Amino acid sequence: MSEYKAGPLLEQIDVPADLREKIKEDELPQLCDELRQFIVDVVSEKGGHFGASLGVVEMTVALHYVFNTPYDQLVWDVGHQAYGHKVLTGRRGIFHTNRKYKGISGFPKRSESEYDTFGVGHSSTSISAALGMAVANRYQKNDRQHIAVIGDGAMTAGLAFEGLNHGGAEDTNMLVILNDNCMSIDPNVGALKEYLTDITTSHTYNKVKDEVWNLLGKVSKFGPNAQAIAQKVENAVKSALLKQSNLFESLNFRYFGPIDGHDVEYMVKVLEDLKDIPGPKLLHCVTKKGKGYEPAETGSPTQWHAPGLFNKETGEIIKVIPKSPQPPKYQDVFGHTIIELAEKNEKIVGVTPAMPTGSSLKYMMEAMPDRAFDVGIAEQHAVTFSAGMATQGLKPFCNIYSSFMQRAYDQVVHDVALQKLNVIFCLDRAGVAGADGPTHHGAYDLAYMRCIPNMIVAAPMNEEELRNMMFTAQADDLGPFSIRYPRGQGVMTDWKKPFRKLKVGEGRRLRTGEDVAILTIGHIGNIAAKAADALESDGHSVAHYDMRFVKPIDEVMLHEVFGKFNKVITVEDGTVEGGFGSAVIEFMADHGYAAKVKRLGIPDKIIEHGSQSELYRECGYDEEAIAATARELIGAQKSTSKLVG
Repeated sequence: MSEYKAGPLLEQIDVPADLREKIKEDELPQLCDELRQFIVDVVSEKGGHFGASLGVVEMTVALHYVFNTPYDQLVWDVGHQAYGHKVLTGRRGIFHTNRKYKGISGFPKRSESEYDTFGVGHSSTSISAALGMAVANRYQKNDRQHIAVIGDGAMTAGLAFEGLNHGGAEDTNMLVILNDNCMSIDPNVGALKEYLTDITTSHTYNKVKDEVWNLLGKVSKFGPNAQAIAQKVENAVKSALLKQSNLFESLNFRYFGPIDGHDVEYMVKVLEDLKDIPGPKLLHCVTKKGKGYEPAETGSPTQWHAPGLFNKETGEIIKVIPKSPQPPKYQDVFGHTIIELAEKNEKIVGVTPAMPTGSSLKYMMEAMPDRAFDVGIAEQHAVTFSAGMATQGLKPFCNIYSSFMQRAYDQVVHDVALQKLNVIFCLDRAGVAGADGPTHHGAYDLAYMRCIPNMIVAAPMNEEELRNMMFTAQADDLGPFSIRYPRGQGVMTDWKKPFRKLKVGEGRRLRTGEDVAILTIGHIGNIAAKAADALESDGHSVAHYDMRFVKPIDEVMLHEVFGKFNKVITVEDGTVEGGFGSAVIEFMADHGYAAKVKRLGIPDKIIEHGSQSELYRECGYDEEAIAATARELIGAQKSTSKLVG
């Protein structure tokens, strides 16, 4: 049972059918207030995404009130905005487990609920997915409705426009709801933002849109040709008043709006009418992120996107003040280091696809606004845009989350690697990413980057190494250079060391030993170092090598390892299939060595959400697992001594 009490109306709703059967239309505003308060109560104490879900409370209630979900299929984009949806669809009692280890996902997930029609976590998939469902149901002669809810930030991605372009050519029963709140996580950028602003601020258009709407709502009374005539009138009015052709209607989507996305009763009426209008439609709803919770409405939308724990009465975000100096986040080391490098090298520029805060490129955008670019949620464009700048002699640092880089893989291969352009990819959130779960885990970048010709693949063990890798990547024309680092803190409090150029493909021996060799790549080497300390305290002699580079891999060092050891452990915060450990085994096979090699890393399965330490343990490469693997290889009895923590 949930420890959080729902209001009297919300308490009656276990599934959306209860909403439709038990709640009167004039009670919907109160229900929205109760739903919003429930989200505030839980998220303030348990954490999670916040502002986006508050902004769509009325929309969520109206959609489930009007449409026969789950038969009618509702597709959410990204999932940051789906908390109210989860509460209304049978998960109110377990909503407090949201994003917790073994709890419910922070995003819609098909295996979790029949109401989650499409799994999401990355943006801009809703239109294509809903269109696929609509076409499939048309083929199967079903009469389902299909609704895609997409935020305006997600509309900056090419996939959204590809879906619109195809959707306008298909005569399917699909409704796209554009949730226009001018925000994704950071403020939206680009021409689409300006276009939507023009629409929503056109007072003349807003004055007459209801008359046009009423005309369309009565088309059935005027005979078979009335709908076509009304559509022409509507299009002409829109074009004249907005002084431009409507983008969405040029793609054959009937455009309605903009309407107030916080007027739940009006939204119900509009959605009821739209149910009866066939073909592809787009409803433009204007909402406010954080609506109904004053600190989130008036504060920084970026800060209130996922604020952590906060005092719901005062709005004060709760921050734990450490008693001693703490290491910085890797993302902040990147953010400050790129400015230092750019001050020394005028060719350096920074690029991020809509994550300036998450990647800490915001520091460069503030200090050097003409040299740092937020390109919107458009990873493919970010890579090719960077490639274009590189052809002109610039040194682009393209900063993308590891899992999001998967979306631009073709561009990495064809537009960067094929032309051997010096684009430096800084892959944040590499390895298990924590509570965001499988859509955000950076499990595959070591494997998918190392198979590309011309690509250098590196991972720093600490902050100093990250700085030196960034310095090395821009010092010469080395071609494509990938640097990956995890979410969260590093390990050094004194990290601002003078830059030092590294020899590409050269690792370092951190510890000599006789019994077993541990080879690591990246931050996880710090966990392995603790395991090695514990093994040493038990009397085992352990060698530890920080390889630094997966490609080119340090063959001199590997000859040393396999010439001396017949027991080797590789550890990586990434998939063991085709990753760092695979590279080591390939070297061993290619050079005729024979050894017992145990690869530790993310296994060949989807890893769910949880804290990084919980997931290290589950995947079998936390401190205890590394030490246990070494003991097993050495053949020693399991030690009862306490591990060094």
